[in-house]
Amino acid sequence: MVIDEQPAVSRRPSVVYVYMVECADQTLYTGWTTDVARRLKAHNAGRGARYTQQRGPVRLVYLEELPDRRTALKRELQIKRMSRGDKLKLIEEGTVSSKPDSMSLKRKT
Repeated sequence: MVIDEQPAVSRRPSVVYVYMVECADQTLYTGWTTDVARRLKAHNAGRGARYTQQRGPVRLVYLEELPDRRTALKRELQIKRMSRGDKLKLIEEGTVSSKPDSMSLKRKT
């Protein structure tokens, strides 16, 4: 009997992010992704969420690292249910730098 000794490869990413972007009209959009730079590029190219397609360009204002997709989806929904004022407070507490590529932030845990 032949036993496959190769370990199963997990295709799930180990880190997932919940993010908020500020649109050109100063509205806020919340989403989740495994690749923040790629997602921002998609939003700004008009290929992101329908909401941001007509409101671009967007800029990253909040980023939170989470351990898995399930937790990220729950957190995204929690943020989406917040008032604008509460979202702005959250942004003040943990913000990303003005350069989306640098990803420096005060991490929320």
